[in-house]
Amino acid sequence: MVGLVQFVPSALLVFAAGHAADRYDRKRVAQICQIAEALIAAVLAWGTFAGWLTAPQIFASLTLLGITAAFEGPASSALLPGVVPEGSLQRATAISSGAFQAAAISGPALGGLAYAIAPGAPYVLMAACSLLVGLLSGMIRLQGAVTPKRPPTFDDLFAGVRFVRDNPAILGTISLDLFAVLLGGATALLPIYAHDILQTGPWGLGVLRAAPAAGALLMTAVIARHAIKRRVGLRMFQAVIIFGLATVVFALSQLIWLSVLALAVMGAADMVSVVIRTSLVQLATPDAMRGRVGAVNFLFINASNQLGQFESGLTAALLGAMPAAMLGGVGTVAVALLWMKLFPSLRNVERLE
Repeated sequence: MVGLVQFVPSALLVFAAGHAADRYDRKRVAQICQIAEALIAAVLAWGTFAGWLTAPQIFASLTLLGITAAFEGPASSALLPGVVPEGSLQRATAISSGAFQAAAISGPALGGLAYAIAPGAPYVLMAACSLLVGLLSGMIRLQGAVTPKRPPTFDDLFAGVRFVRDNPAILGTISLDLFAVLLGGATALLPIYAHDILQTGPWGLGVLRAAPAAGALLMTAVIARHAIKRRVGLRMFQAVIIFGLATVVFALSQLIWLSVLALAVMGAADMVSVVIRTSLVQLATPDAMRGRVGAVNFLFINASNQLGQFESGLTAALLGAMPAAMLGGVGTVAVALLWMKLFPSLRNVERLE
């Protein structure tokens, strides 16, 4: 339910959000959403400290967060090409993704420490961080602003879908992400692996959760220093295949060190794929369309993350955790091989330029 109440408003508003990112100042759209998130977190903190916060009110707050995420995602993703020098998008994407992974490692730890102080403290921390992000967003200097030449039309809302459909490389990139993540959601099963298979307890679960982000951070450092310059389309497919094979290793492993290594490889391979996919979509999309195309991409990513966890949990309930994770890894490899045949233009992309 927590995932659902955030995903539904994102899915319903994604096209309007993409249009807003292309028609209005993207920096301001993102900034408004970030300040709204700070206010929502402040209300959650107030309700927790005062003792009146209930489960329905938490779900209502999460719905509002889903609405802000729907508008913030396309606007934020469309900002990146406008703030980096020409030819540096791949490195900038790697650094941006690496920052996200660093937050993925440190965020839960900070939240746990704050909760140890008081149950409402994590909300206070979220409110402060969101407000800081909103202030920092206002300091961004863009190379060019979006200046629409005519009034919006209904067709403009769905122009991103048509653009993606008519560009095989972008369609292949976004759909590959959807199905690969949908099938490769083995990380949703980490609590089961830590408790029942590896028998490591809470400390082991913490190490397992941190392993993919650690691998992604190491790969970020490599890509930021040594950009992928040749055969980037093939490298993307290879990274997805390695991700799937590492998922199979993790699924079958009963040794904590091997599981951690497999998860780190999964994180590193996913980082390569994310950097190439994001750069390909941004470079192949005109600036005036980046918000609407980013909205389609945002919807696919959200769907794959939420539905991937649901798929892994459902399969684990039916077949067991180990078969579910293994089938997900094998399915990821199969999707990558099939997409190489269906989208030869994507496989043959030589450079990010």
